[in-house]
Amino acid sequence: MSLEFGVTKSCLALGVSRSAYYAWLNGQTYILKGNKKELSDAIGLIFHFHKRRYGARRIREELRDEGHDIGRFQIRNRMGEQNLIAMQPKGFVPKTTQSDPNLRRSPNLLLIEDNLPTAPNQVTVGDITYLPNEEPGYDKWLYLAIWLDLFSRRIVGWHLDRHMEQGIVLTSMKQVIRHRGAKEGLVVHSDGGGQYGGHGFRDLLRLHKFRQSMARRDNHYDNAFAESLFSRFKAELLDGGIFYGLENAYYRTFEFIDGYYNTVRKHSSIGYLSPIRFEERFWSKRMGQG
Repeated sequence: MSLEFGVTKSCLALGVSRSAYYAWLNGQTYILKGNKKELSDAIGLIFHFHKRRYGARRIREELRDEGHDIGRFQIRNRMGEQNLIAMQPKGFVPKTTQSDPNLRRSPNLLLIEDNLPTAPNQVTVGDITYLPNEEPGYDKWLYLAIWLDLFSRRIVGWHLDRHMEQGIVLTSMKQVIRHRGAKEGLVVHSDGGGQYGGHGFRDLLRLHKFRQSMARRDNHYDNAFAESLFSRFKAELLDGGIFYGLENAYYRTFEFIDGYYNTVRKHSSIGYLSPIRFEERFWSKRMGQG
C-alpha cells in the first residue's frame, strides 16, 4: 500500500480533505477559498436551517435542488471541517403493546400484496407514543397518537393528550376523515392495542366502511414503520429535550408536523421529496395521464 493511498483512506475516515491534512502537516492553517468556500458555507446554512436533522445524503439532495451536483464524500469533508454532526435517532426497538385479550384481533391486511398502497388515501398506519413532560402537578408523560399515509409518508392525523385512552385515536382518526376525505375501503393499520380494538373506534371504522388491519400478536415488526417513525420524530423534535406542559407540547408538535415534517423535510423513501410535494407530483402526473 502506497503512503498516498494510506493518506487518502485516513482522510476519508476522519472526514477531512487531503489539502487540509497537508496544510496541518506543514504547520499551516487551511483556509477554504473560492468554490470550496461557497460550498462549505452553503452546507453550513442547510445544516443549521434543518437543526442538525440533515446528514450528507439529504444535504446533497438540497444542493442538487439549488443546481449543485456534488458527491457525498465531498459534502462529508466540508461537514467534517466545520464539525457538523447530524443527530441520529435511536435504533428501532419493538415495544410491548398492552393488548386486551378479550378483544378480537383484526388480521394484518398488509401481508397481502394487493392491499399495499399505489396512491395516497389507500392505507393509513397509526401508533401511540410517550413524550416526556415536565409540568408541576401533572404526570411526567404526554401521549401522541399519529396516523400516517403509508404511500406518501404524510402525517394525516394526530392528537396529543395527557392520557392514552381510546379517545386519543378516535380524535386523530376523525382528523383523517375530515381533512383527507377518506373513502370506503381505506385500510387502517395499527398494533393490537386496546385503543384500536375498542367498540367506539371500530364503530367509527364500520360507519365509514374502512377496513381494519392489525399487527400479528407478538410480532411488533408488523407495525415497524409507525414505530420507527416515532424514533425519528422524537430525535428531530426533542433532540434529547423535554416538553413543558401540554400547551408547549402541542405548539411544538404542530410546528414540527405542519411546518416541517410534511412540508419541508426530504424523505429518502419517496425520492427525497417532502410528503406534500410527493403527493402534488403524484396527482399532477395522474392528471396528465388522464
